[in-house]
Amino acid sequence: MPESRRGLMLGFAAYGIWGAFPLYWPLLEPAGAAEILAHRVLWSCLTMGVLVVMLRRTTQLREMLRVRRVRVLLTVAAAVISVNWVTYIWGVNNDRVVETSLGYFINPLVTVLMGVLILGERLRPLQWMALGVASAAVVILTLDYGRLPWVALILAFSFGSYGLCKKTANVGATESLAYETVVIAPFAAAYLTWLGATGESGFATHGWGHALLFTTTGIVTAVPLICFGAAATRVSLVTLGLLQYLAPIIQFALGVLWFHEDMPAGRWAGFVLVWIALVVFTAEAVTHRRRQLRLTVEATTAA
Repeated sequence: MPESRRGLMLGFAAYGIWGAFPLYWPLLEPAGAAEILAHRVLWSCLTMGVLVVMLRRTTQLREMLRVRRVRVLLTVAAAVISVNWVTYIWGVNNDRVVETSLGYFINPLVTVLMGVLILGERLRPLQWMALGVASAAVVILTLDYGRLPWVALILAFSFGSYGLCKKTANVGATESLAYETVVIAPFAAAYLTWLGATGESGFATHGWGHALLFTTTGIVTAVPLICFGAAATRVSLVTLGLLQYLAPIIQFALGVLWFHEDMPAGRWAGFVLVWIALVVFTAEAVTHRRRQLRLTVEATTAA
């Protein structure tokens, strides 16, 4: 099988698993979002530790730990991804699957906005247009919900911040996530210990099958990450950028068709505007990249 096709399949697998998460987290109820997060962190820590050894990334991990700047960036990344994970789990388990999908639909636009505000990047006219349409969508959705779509906004900004930290740190996905889970693990362990001491823990109180499900949280965190990492080296950035919309599309479909969440006219209008903004943003990005590649080829040929 050609490497490009294998990469495409791995990309579909990664985003498909992430998109199907709304079917997974409710299985861990009646545990609350914070308890599920704590288990996810601990089991992910164990899983990533095993993967670092199996994939022979220990040398890269040690080299990464020598750089203080990288440690600081990944510690911040650990904090914001914890916020992202617990918000997503809470949203899914509280009948806000559609709103969680909105967060990941607007995430690319939020990432661009953060590049302007934090990195001083300059936007092209169509990018500004896409941001303007997305902002109008948020206003319409706020009026429809009667509140800010805070679940979506927290997810978008926390994941955008996480991506910014990871991009700036510029280290491998496996060893960086291993470090991030190690940083959060003591807090997760302390919280679970407190839950157990107060009799509030949901672990092992609803049968062994339910308890075993908690142990799979590390696997479902690691598998799509590995698939994504493998896909990223085999397909173009344009393809990878388009694949990222697969997860929120699946989440949105699950919210509407499986969980039967309400979608009044105002909410549809807001989502349609978000999708228009994404079409403009994506088409502009693809066109710009092709133009840059053509100019590079012409310059090389001329030389």
